[in-house]
Amino acid sequence: MSLLGALEGLVGGQGASSGNPAMDLVGGLIQKSGGVGGLVSSLEQGGLGSVVASWVGNGANQSVNGQQLGQALAGTAAGQDVEAMAQKAGVNPQDLLSQLAQYLPDAVNHLTPNGQVPAGGGSGFNLGELAGLASKLGL
Repeated sequence: MSLLGALEGLVGGQGASSGNPAMDLVGGLIQKSGGVGGLVSSLEQGGLGSVVASWVGNGANQSVNGQQLGQALAGTAAGQDVEAMAQKAGVNPQDLLSQLAQYLPDAVNHLTPNGQVPAGGGSGFNLGELAGLASKLGL
């Protein structure tokens, strides 16, 4: 079974769903961070400022790997949630972080279409906002 397959039921039990396990994982991370603004702030404080700025901006998205993402989220509510989800699903947290790192740049870019974090920091985030992105990414 794939990593996303192992996590599908776990993520589905956390509330609203986009209909795609990968987007649900990314959406859960955004929600646990307090919205897009909270996630961007956490990642900037975690040392990924220039990388995250590329996701929010209108240019090409810089990539991030699972290790970088894990380091940036260490000690945050979102980081703790990633650890808890991995433990409940019986998967390696680094594998989960690698999966998140694959889709997070596109998700943040998708949720900041005007090159800036939405007013209010995007704290009213809805998983349905990621449903269209899943099809764009071929998920």
